[in-house]
Amino acid sequence: MKKAFTLIEIVFVIVIIGILAVVIIPRTERDPLREAAIQIVSDIRYTQHLAMIDDKYDSTDSNWYRNRWQLLFGKSNSGAKNTGGKYAYTIFSDYLSTSQGNPEPAEMAVNPVDRNKLLSGGYSGGLDWEHPQATKKLNIGYSYGIDSVSQSGCGAKRIAFDNLGRPFKGDDSSWDDSTENILKNQCIFTLYSGNETISIYIEPETGYVHLQ
Repeated sequence: MKKAFTLIEIVFVIVIIGILAVVIIPRTERDPLREAAIQIVSDIRYTQHLAMIDDKYDSTDSNWYRNRWQLLFGKSNSGAKNTGGKYAYTIFSDYLSTSQGNPEPAEMAVNPVDRNKLLSGGYSGGLDWEHPQATKKLNIGYSYGIDSVSQSGCGAKRIAFDNLGRPFKGDDSSWDDSTENILKNQCIFTLYSGNETISIYIEPETGYVHLQ
């Protein structure tokens, strides 16, 4: 004689599936703010890696320290080359004197995943975010809906590293070997999207970066 499910058993299974769906589905929904933060954490670590394998010390150049690898947040809405007022970031080594402190395409890191692209989501006067060499995910305004970025303890909306991986605060005019300029307290970048925020922490001395 064949056994069959009773109506009660079928209803019970449906209820269990419904409960599991309620628990699991919210966890699978996109969280663009957190995605953006995780991406930035990864790219800060990559910036530190570049700094450690590409020592910029040059005894013949008194301003050699300006060339350290850095990650810079910025936005613009001017001229043909713009990021449409959206926040983006760029990884670069500021070795050209034509636009000190600001990234030029020749100074930008190459995207290790796609060698035809640069690690920039667009920067005023440097690279249009729609340029074929731009990495669009680095335009966190367009890609993840980030409204703004603030900093605390960093001295500027940028972070640089030396060949030992130590983080430096402020801008490239203060990144010499003086211990005054090595990060002594946490550098915190906070991302804003609507009413939500998430913070990225960079620890002093070690440059360890994490979310909290």
